Amino acid sequence: MTRSDIGPHPDSFDLETATIENTNYRTVAWTGLYLQVTLMCIPAGESIGLEMHPDTDQFLRLDAGTGKAQMGPDKDKLVFEQDVSDGWCILVPAGTWHNVTNTGDGPMNLYVIYAPVHHAAGNIHKTAADAAEDESAGTDTPPTWTKQPATSHPDQAASDQ
Repeated sequence: MTRSDIGPHPDSFDLETATIENTNYRTVAWTGLYLQVTLMCIPAGESIGLEMHPDTDQFLRLDAGTGKAQMGPDKDKLVFEQDVSDGWCILVPAGTWHNVTNTGDGPMNLYVIYAPVHHAAGNIHKTAADAAEDESAGTDTPPTWTKQPATSHPDQAASDQ
Protein backbone atom coordinates (compact mmCIF):
# COMPACT_ATOMS: atom_id res chain seq x y z
CA MET A 1 0.00 0.00 0.00
CA THR A 2 1.59 3.26 -1.14
CA ARG A 3 0.53 6.38 0.74
CA SER A 4 0.34 9.85 -0.76
CA ASP A 5 0.01 12.82 1.58
CA ILE A 6 -2.98 14.73 0.19
CA GLY A 7 -2.65 17.59 2.66
CA PRO A 8 -5.48 19.00 4.75
CA HIS A 9 -8.25 17.16 2.91
CA PRO A 10 -10.46 14.35 4.21
CA ASP A 11 -8.77 10.98 3.97
CA SER A 12 -9.15 7.43 5.26
CA PHE A 13 -6.86 4.42 5.02
CA ASP A 14 -5.94 1.19 6.79
CA LEU A 15 -3.37 2.65 9.18
CA GLU A 16 -2.21 -0.65 10.62
CA THR A 17 -1.58 -2.19 7.19
CA ALA A 18 0.15 0.96 5.90
CA THR A 19 2.35 1.05 9.02
CA ILE A 20 3.36 -2.62 8.78
CA GLU A 21 4.01 -2.41 5.02
CA ASN A 22 6.11 0.78 5.28
CA THR A 23 9.82 0.04 4.79
CA ASN A 24 11.04 3.65 4.90
CA TYR A 25 12.58 5.20 7.99
CA ARG A 26 9.84 7.83 7.81
CA THR A 27 6.93 8.41 5.42
CA VAL A 28 4.63 11.38 5.97
CA ALA A 29 1.19 9.85 5.40
CA TRP A 30 -1.09 12.83 6.09
CA THR A 31 -0.60 16.49 6.98
CA GLY A 32 -3.40 18.60 8.42
CA LEU A 33 -3.50 22.13 9.74
CA TYR A 34 -2.90 21.02 13.35
CA LEU A 35 -1.47 17.50 13.28
CA GLN A 36 0.47 15.07 11.12
CA VAL A 37 0.67 11.27 10.74
CA THR A 38 3.95 9.60 9.82
CA LEU A 39 4.84 5.93 9.35
CA MET A 40 8.23 4.67 10.55
CA CYS A 41 10.27 1.50 10.09
CA ILE A 42 13.29 1.08 12.36
CA PRO A 43 15.74 -1.75 11.57
CA ALA A 44 16.83 -4.19 14.31
CA GLY A 45 19.29 -2.59 16.72
CA GLU A 46 18.63 0.97 15.49
CA SER A 47 16.49 3.75 16.96
CA ILE A 48 14.40 6.74 15.97
CA GLY A 49 17.25 8.86 17.34
CA LEU A 50 17.39 10.88 20.54
CA GLU A 51 15.45 14.10 19.98
CA MET A 52 13.31 16.78 21.58
CA HIS A 53 10.62 18.97 20.03
CA PRO A 54 9.94 22.05 22.18
CA ASP A 55 6.51 22.76 20.65
CA THR A 56 5.30 19.34 19.52
CA ASP A 57 3.43 16.64 21.44
CA GLN A 58 3.78 13.14 19.99
CA PHE A 59 1.76 9.93 20.07
CA LEU A 60 3.63 6.83 18.86
CA ARG A 61 2.11 3.36 18.45
CA LEU A 62 3.92 0.14 17.60
CA ASP A 63 2.19 -2.13 15.09
CA ALA A 64 5.08 -4.60 14.73
CA GLY A 65 8.28 -5.41 16.58
CA THR A 66 9.63 -4.67 20.05
CA GLY A 67 11.48 -1.73 21.48
CA LYS A 68 12.54 0.32 24.45
CA ALA A 69 11.10 3.81 24.95
CA GLN A 70 13.19 6.29 26.91
CA MET A 71 12.22 9.84 27.91
CA GLY A 72 13.37 12.58 30.22
CA PRO A 73 13.87 16.29 30.85
CA ASP A 74 17.42 16.30 29.47
CA LYS A 75 19.24 14.28 26.82
CA ASP A 76 21.52 12.97 29.58
CA LYS A 77 18.66 12.33 32.03
CA LEU A 78 16.25 9.82 30.47
CA VAL A 79 14.42 8.89 33.67
CA PHE A 80 11.50 7.10 31.97
CA GLU A 81 12.14 3.69 30.44
CA GLN A 82 9.56 1.19 29.15
CA ASP A 83 9.73 -1.97 27.03
CA VAL A 84 7.13 -1.71 24.26
CA SER A 85 5.71 -4.06 21.63
CA ASP A 86 2.83 -4.44 19.16
CA GLY A 87 -0.14 -2.44 20.40
CA TRP A 88 1.78 -0.25 22.85
CA CYS A 89 1.66 3.53 22.62
CA ILE A 90 4.24 6.07 23.72
CA LEU A 91 3.10 9.56 24.73
CA VAL A 92 5.74 12.29 24.47
CA PRO A 93 4.94 15.73 25.87
CA ALA A 94 6.43 18.74 24.09
CA GLY A 95 9.87 19.61 25.42
CA THR A 96 10.70 16.01 26.45
CA TRP A 97 13.85 14.27 25.23
CA HIS A 98 12.93 10.85 23.84
CA ASN A 99 14.14 7.86 21.90
CA VAL A 100 12.72 4.48 20.90
CA THR A 101 15.20 1.70 20.15
CA ASN A 102 14.35 -1.47 18.27
CA THR A 103 15.29 -4.33 20.61
CA GLY A 104 13.96 -7.11 18.37
CA ASP A 105 15.42 -9.21 15.57
CA GLY A 106 13.25 -7.72 12.81
CA PRO A 107 11.92 -4.31 11.82
CA MET A 108 9.97 -2.21 14.33
CA ASN A 109 7.02 -0.56 12.60
CA LEU A 110 5.22 2.32 14.22
CA TYR A 111 3.19 5.36 13.40
CA VAL A 112 3.60 8.79 14.92
CA ILE A 113 1.10 11.58 15.32
CA TYR A 114 2.66 15.02 15.73
CA ALA A 115 0.66 17.99 17.00
CA PRO A 116 1.33 20.51 15.66
CA VAL A 117 2.77 19.41 12.31
CA HIS A 118 6.53 18.80 12.49
CA HIS A 119 7.73 17.59 9.05
CA ALA A 120 7.39 18.69 5.43
CA ALA A 121 4.18 17.37 3.86
CA GLY A 122 4.62 14.18 1.83
CA ASN A 123 8.27 13.74 2.82
CA ILE A 124 9.71 10.25 2.46
CA HIS A 125 13.04 9.42 4.08
CA LYS A 126 14.30 5.96 3.18
CA THR A 127 16.90 6.06 5.99
CA ALA A 128 17.62 7.94 9.20
CA ALA A 129 20.65 9.47 7.45
CA ASP A 130 18.35 10.89 4.74
CA ALA A 131 16.12 12.39 7.44
CA ALA A 132 19.09 13.91 9.28
CA GLU A 133 20.39 15.41 6.03
CA ASP A 134 17.01 17.04 5.29
CA GLU A 135 16.71 18.34 8.85
CA SER A 136 20.22 19.84 8.88
CA ALA A 137 19.61 21.41 5.45
CA GLY A 138 16.42 22.99 6.80
CA THR A 139 14.24 21.37 4.12
CA ASP A 140 12.17 19.19 6.49
CA THR A 141 9.95 21.95 7.85
CA PRO A 142 6.18 22.16 8.25
CA PRO A 143 4.26 23.72 5.36
CA THR A 144 3.52 27.43 5.80
CA TRP A 145 -0.23 26.67 5.69
CA THR A 146 -0.07 24.64 8.93
CA LYS A 147 -0.89 26.19 12.32
CA GLN A 148 2.24 26.48 14.42
CA PRO A 149 2.54 27.73 18.03
CA ALA A 150 3.46 31.37 18.58
CA THR A 151 5.74 30.58 21.53
CA SER A 152 7.81 27.65 22.69
CA HIS A 153 6.95 25.25 25.51
CA PRO A 154 7.06 27.17 28.86
CA ASP A 155 9.37 24.63 30.55
CA GLN A 156 11.72 24.65 27.57
CA ALA A 157 11.81 28.48 27.37
CA ALA A 158 12.80 28.61 31.06
CA SER A 159 15.59 26.04 30.59
CA ASP A 160 16.98 27.91 27.57
CA GLN A 161 17.80 30.97 29.70
